Amino acid sequence: MARANATIRAAGIAALLGLQVLTGPAAGQSPLQRDTRFGPVVGAADAAGGTVSWKGVPFARPPVGDLRWRPPVDPVPWTAPRPATAFAEACVQSGRLYGPGLNNRYDETIGTTLGRTLGSEDCLYLNVWSPAAPATAPRPVIVWVHGGSNITGYTADPVYDGATLARTADAVVVSVPYRLGIFGFLDVAQLRTGDPAGDSGNFALLDIIQALRFVRADIARFGGDPERVTLMGESAGAVNVYALMTSPLLAGAEPKLFHRLIALSGGISSVAGLPPGSIAPIVPRRIWTARGEALVVQSLLADGTAADEAAAKAHVAGRSAPEIAAYLRGKSADDLLTTVLRRLVPRGQGGANPVPDASVVPEDPIAAIRAGRYVAVPVLAGNTRDETRLFPSLLALRPDLGGVNGRLLDDAAVFALVSRYDPDGPPATRIEDWIHPSYLPVDAPRTGFLARSAELDRIWFAALRDDVLDALRARQADVWHYRFDWDRLPAPFDVLYGAAHAFDLPFVFGNFGPSLYARISFSRRNAPGRLALSRVMMTSIGAFARSGDPNVAALGIRWKPWPAQIVFDADDTAPRITEREGGK
Repeated sequence: MARANATIRAAGIAALLGLQVLTGPAAGQSPLQRDTRFGPVVGAADAAGGTVSWKGVPFARPPVGDLRWRPPVDPVPWTAPRPATAFAEACVQSGRLYGPGLNNRYDETIGTTLGRTLGSEDCLYLNVWSPAAPATAPRPVIVWVHGGSNITGYTADPVYDGATLARTADAVVVSVPYRLGIFGFLDVAQLRTGDPAGDSGNFALLDIIQALRFVRADIARFGGDPERVTLMGESAGAVNVYALMTSPLLAGAEPKLFHRLIALSGGISSVAGLPPGSIAPIVPRRIWTARGEALVVQSLLADGTAADEAAAKAHVAGRSAPEIAAYLRGKSADDLLTTVLRRLVPRGQGGANPVPDASVVPEDPIAAIRAGRYVAVPVLAGNTRDETRLFPSLLALRPDLGGVNGRLLDDAAVFALVSRYDPDGPPATRIEDWIHPSYLPVDAPRTGFLARSAELDRIWFAALRDDVLDALRARQADVWHYRFDWDRLPAPFDVLYGAAHAFDLPFVFGNFGPSLYARISFSRRNAPGRLALSRVMMTSIGAFARSGDPNVAALGIRWKPWPAQIVFDADDTAPRITEREGGK
């Protein structure tokens, strides 16, 4: 019966493609032309071989001018074949270590553009990779949502190139951008129009939904199965995919826009559902409303319209909502982001995350899961063992974490060192060059860097993991979790970072080339083991995308559902995959 259903589904998808599939490309038409609902795009064979790609495919109209801070709308159709061979610009953002630099790629300019406005508001273009080999049936689809604290990141990051994952997992891989920072998450009363979705402030989430609708309608033309779509995100991307899993817009909707979910190093908890002192991504809407009000007031101060906050508030009170909306839409992206950096960040109002508006995001997403009001699909979650070693500056948050910024180097110094490091040479730096003396020795009980980082993880990533996975497991059996332990980095980075936040992503995508931490992580010595571990991880992800179950023979053991965990690790020569029962 399952085989018959697959055959019927494949025939139906082939019918959607019409003569383009049955008879091949028309005379003079590129074999890599695909005719989307909006117009034809022409891709390219990837240089490494084995995959083809379509990059920079429009899925929404540029959200500029009057469309800034509005839900995405379909792109303007086109008729002439459109080249789809290069990534579109990153969504506008302030330069950070994890951003694109001047050239929308990983290069030296990242170190010289920190804090500068980069990218473009015209950025809603997705990318597709597919194995070049013909398939007997449509392939499962993996839709990737990048991380970056919802304020930075870009699909052209070389770690996120989907070619190796597509080839190894035998899947169609799609990467989607979304509006970042205040352009993606902003709650300003004067921008509201009476449309519940548009008034939610969750423009980034609406972008991702728009991309999923493109996938639903068009991915068959690229060889993908619209009935087997896996939505995958990491860090802020994981927060966002969990938000969509619990979204009232999608819960109970048919047809489903995704059928499996992979969430790496993220959660969707509110403070109310976590142990005291925990760090939650979902905070009350009033906090986001206050941030929106602050953006308006501080913009008026920054451009000299008002002399002080009282005058700025009086100015707002004396203008109509359309006037304030027009004022904000008339500001350049650089002006707005400069105001965020110089005025909102020092006030603790520079963050971005889903707004619990009750229309796009529930007020309490975990409560929604426990009540069954969510998109019930198989879930594969993952965390790195040492998530918070990437964030030593956050040890300054509270006295019980140490109360002092644990990081000695600023971003420019970090980039200069890690981008030029020789992983095969003798150590050229010491742990003492990186970590504040109050956290040394690093292995001191309770007060050392390792103990303080572990405590930060307990109240942050571990708390979020347990909250969402326990809630899901109470509703469904198909919930799996991995812990990533690989830490074979050259000294002193094996201790400084270990298996830190996002360090599993090169393994998930099979990409160990140039990227931010590649030169301090990947040596000739550790290559055999890490490459073999990566192949196992990608194969397991492919199995999950196909069937909703990550078990494959290559694991060597049976992956049991949560609260059991599988541990991904390797020595320098081979994978070491083990199981942890009740792995909390």
